[in-house]
This record gives sequence, C-alpha cells and structure tokens, in this order.
Amino acid sequence: MESEKFQVDLGNLMAFDPAHHFESIPSSREELTKACLEKGTELVQAIANVLFALPSTEDRDGPIVRLPQPTTKLPREKHFPKPKPPTKWELFAKTKGIKPRKKGKRAFDEQTGAWKRLHGYDRVNDDKDIPIIEAKLTDEPGEDPFSKRKAEKKKRVEKQEKNRLGNLKQAAKAGALPSHIQLAATALPITGTRTDVPRKSSKEELENVAGMAATATASGGKFDRKLSGEKPLKHAGKHRKFLPVVEGKGMSSQEQKQTAKILEQLMSRSSNDILDVKKARYSIHAVTIFNVKKEKKRKMEKDRERSSTASKLKPKKQSLKKSSKKH
Repeated sequence: MESEKFQVDLGNLMAFDPAHHFESIPSSREELTKACLEKGTELVQAIANVLFALPSTEDRDGPIVRLPQPTTKLPREKHFPKPKPPTKWELFAKTKGIKPRKKGKRAFDEQTGAWKRLHGYDRVNDDKDIPIIEAKLTDEPGEDPFSKRKAEKKKRVEKQEKNRLGNLKQAAKAGALPSHIQLAATALPITGTRTDVPRKSSKEELENVAGMAATATASGGKFDRKLSGEKPLKHAGKHRKFLPVVEGKGMSSQEQKQTAKILEQLMSRSSNDILDVKKARYSIHAVTIFNVKKEKKRKMEKDRERSSTASKLKPKKQSLKKSSKKH
C-alpha cells in the first residue's frame, strides 16, 4: 500500500521512505536528531492518513477500523528450536527395526461384548469389569489378585513418568525446548536421583523449631508445661522495656534521657525546621513534673479513702463490745 511517496504497511502500522537519504551528513548530534524527528513526523502522518481512510464502525469509545494483513515479513524474535534428541524407546525401536503403526482408538471388549476405548474411562479390559480372575500355578496362596494388578499398574505408571522426565531433562540439556518449558524442565525431579532424597534436619535446627513452637503463645511459653528433657530456648527474643508507672529512685533522670532521645530523633527527621530546644525541654520537664504530682495526689486520695473506711469500721466494733458487757 502506497501513500504519496511512502510505503505504508498498516498490518504492522509501519511506514518506510525508500528514496530517503541525507544529502549531507549533519555536523552535530542535535542537527541529526532534528532531521530524524522531522522525517519520523512525516512517516507517522502518512500512517494516520491511510488509517483514517479505511472504513470504520462507530463504537462507544470512538471509531474502530479493521487492519489488513501485514505485507512486510519481520525477523523472528527467538531462534528456531533445535531438534529434540531421540528417546530411549526411539533408539531401541531403530536398532530393532520396529516401525510405528497406527492403531484405532476403539477395540472390542470380550468381557462386556461392546466396543470401548483403548485408554481412559470405561476402557477395554478394565479391572472393574472383571469379576473373577483365574488363579495361576505361580500365584502365592492367600494373595489378592486384584490388589496385585493394581500395584503392578502403579509401578508401570511410575516408570513411565520417570522416563518422561528423563527425556525432558535430556532435551533441556540439548536446548531443544522452548524457553518457558526449558526453564521449568531444569528443575524437574527424577526419582532415584540425589535431588529426590529429602535432606535430614540437624539437631540445632530441630531445637530451634521446637523452641519457636514452645514460645508461640500469648505468654511466650511462660505458663506452658515443660516436657522431660526439654532445654530452654537459646536465642530468646528481645522484649520491649517500659518505664515504671510509679515514681522511684532515679526516675527523673531516666525520663530526661528518654525525652532527650525523642527530641534528637525529631530534630534529625526535620532538620530544616526551626526548633527551640530549651523551650521544648522545659515544657517536657514541666509535663513530667505535672504527671508526678498528679500521681502523688492520686495516691494521697487513695490513702484517705482507706483511712476513712477504717475509721467507719472501728466504732461498730466498740458498740458490739459495750452491748456484750451489758448482757
């Protein structure tokens, strides 16, 4: 498709100017960038002209056009996959001269007298359709033939799965798989290899897990019953420390240190803001003194209440004594 002097491929939304060439190479990088932008603007305008000339259908979001098939063949993004290496069965069949033959999907089942599938649900010679299995001379007495057939089938399935995973691993080593399958095939476990064996946990790991399980309670395992021979947790978690509520010895210095630390953190976060440290420390110190006085007042009120209740109880005892004397 041509639009004026440009070749436009609407399938890829691409335009090309076959006659474009620089008459003189630009002397600077800025001039080259400017010339490329001008030419790119012309090409985009050519695409838009051809695009809006196509028949469109109206939609809620605007006009919609159907793009034609692309005419330019673009290069392939990824390389062609390498041919897969032959599997063990293919190598064996080649050496023995076995040729693959096409089989039908159905076969006649003599047990039920009907045509059934070769594989899958309700297949030919299904174990569920066989009510009685004839005993052989080689069978051991007391052995269940149905469970034996089930175990043999399970072994066959496991062997086929192992062979399939081995073939995938071999194809992944040769690089004959697509990229997304290649990545998944490198991590495939194969039964019988060392990767399939679970790693034994060490004694220290088991002790750590047991300690974590023992301390995973609300009390941190403090009130749980210990087992015989159970050792205390080595790496105990750190607990937060809080200042006591009641004033004691050295409390004012601890509070001052704590408030000073908070002030330093605030100043480091907002270093550009102006902060009067003396006023702030004075106000915080005043607040702490107010809290201490409030706590003292609360304690005094409690003591008064206790003394008042005690004084109310004393006269009752005296009156009881006097009454007993009269009698």
